[in-house]
Amino acid sequence: MKPLLPPVFVNGIEISAERIAAEAQNHPAPKEKPGLAWKAAARALAIRELMLQEARARGLTPDPAEVAPGQVETEDEALIRQLCAVAITPSDVSDAALHAHYIAHPDRFRAPSLYEAAHILFPRQDDMAGQRALALAVLAELRAHPRRFPDMAREYSACSSKENGGLLGQLTAGDTVPEFEAALDALEEGQISDPVETRFGLHLIRLDARARGDVLPFEVVLPRLRDAHAKAEWARAAAQFTRDLLMSATIDGVRLQAA
Repeated sequence: MKPLLPPVFVNGIEISAERIAAEAQNHPAPKEKPGLAWKAAARALAIRELMLQEARARGLTPDPAEVAPGQVETEDEALIRQLCAVAITPSDVSDAALHAHYIAHPDRFRAPSLYEAAHILFPRQDDMAGQRALALAVLAELRAHPRRFPDMAREYSACSSKENGGLLGQLTAGDTVPEFEAALDALEEGQISDPVETRFGLHLIRLDARARGDVLPFEVVLPRLRDAHAKAEWARAAAQFTRDLLMSATIDGVRLQAA
């Protein structure tokens, strides 16, 4: 009988179905599509085998390193690390090129904005349709009578800020959940949002003031730019190296795209 999960062959070297099944535990997939985990595992092991074959072809000798106290690489892990060190050569990025990128995208390098805001929280519960209807009714009242916001906060909000009329004080990036922060960015000063849903429930948000962060000096962001571009260049070079290995390999049992 033909096995349900066939082995994979990489340049004639077999990767057994048992090894692939064990590796598949490390590749999450929807319950209704377990074959996706098997394919991902087969691809990962095939690429690993290709890299080990290339390391041996280059005459590399494994030199395991300590990666954590009391934890040493296996010989295969050492070979792959050593191969990457000699075969993957990312391009250097000059500070002049990084400066050009900085000049072209100044908004990416701003200090965090500061906000002053207030909100009314309608907490998450089983009947969120009812909560949304209530939030919309309160919003309609606020649109007609904006000065009632403190009173409506005291009456309806489930947040402790209701004691201060919903005032949250000064906020900066990361102080709130992403959906709340996105709403703050989208509002004009004095504007009240439509209901904004977060894991806490529904919020009516009023933006009272915004102080946009200044663009940070190039010298301040340069170390971060160097690090980010070095990582990006290494990833690009590693992907190209893997593609080159795939293009020259004979692999049976799983489809690996070289592009």
